[in-house]
Amino acid sequence: MLRIGDFSRLSRVSVKALRYYDEIGLLKPVEVDRFTGYRYYSADQLPRLNRIVVLKNLGLSLEEVAQLLNNDLPVSHIIQLLHVKQAEVQQRLQDEERRLVQVEEWLKRIGKEGIMPAYDVVIKKVNAQTVASVRDVIPAYNDIGKLFNELYPYLGKHKAQLGGPPIAIYHDMEYRERDVDVEVAVPIAGSLAATDRIKVYELPAVEHLACLIHQGAYETLNESYQALMSWVEANGYQMTGPDREVYLKSYDQTNDPASFVTELQQPVAKK
Repeated sequence: MLRIGDFSRLSRVSVKALRYYDEIGLLKPVEVDRFTGYRYYSADQLPRLNRIVVLKNLGLSLEEVAQLLNNDLPVSHIIQLLHVKQAEVQQRLQDEERRLVQVEEWLKRIGKEGIMPAYDVVIKKVNAQTVASVRDVIPAYNDIGKLFNELYPYLGKHKAQLGGPPIAIYHDMEYRERDVDVEVAVPIAGSLAATDRIKVYELPAVEHLACLIHQGAYETLNESYQALMSWVEANGYQMTGPDREVYLKSYDQTNDPASFVTELQQPVAKK
């Protein structure tokens, strides 16, 4: 038999790890001296310990390792567990590849401009939310205020509880000089009666939104949109739905357009 220190040196597994494996029942010593508490192992246990090390290196948790070492575990269950781990590893690789692309994009932008990028784009998920909205075809983009002027008085009249900042949804899939199909929406909490003009519904969740924060007047939104679209293309995404503008700080909070804060949101998917 081998004392725990000798077994540790032979197996290249720390004494601390061996003691923990004993505590959780993953690898018990063949004998424990009842007077000294010394743990003793056998060379016959090395194959099991090597299997533990290999499975840990595959990224399995000790609980999963214990399941796989169970002799009564069906082969189908083992295959299923390994498939799950395979999918997790593949997802991590994809995440790291995306990070690598983003790092390369930053290096290009900083190298080209000589300064930190003016815009940062992040991918986020937006949950479904109940909104009250008005949708119409308006003459031009700067006429959007007329729709909000129609929606907000209705919300005030019915004492609707607001649940978030107002949103504009542009349903045209391209820029239009006129006749713009736009929807304005306000998240609400609780119920609200709808009308022929004002709809109340659940705005669907979006799994992947490319988002950029625009600070300043709406007249300069085009610059931010160009930066957002350039990022989407450079990072291997494609647009999958109407873009949104979320007005985080607007006329209801400040009269200074330079202080406006607007989040541009573009639904995307990998090409």
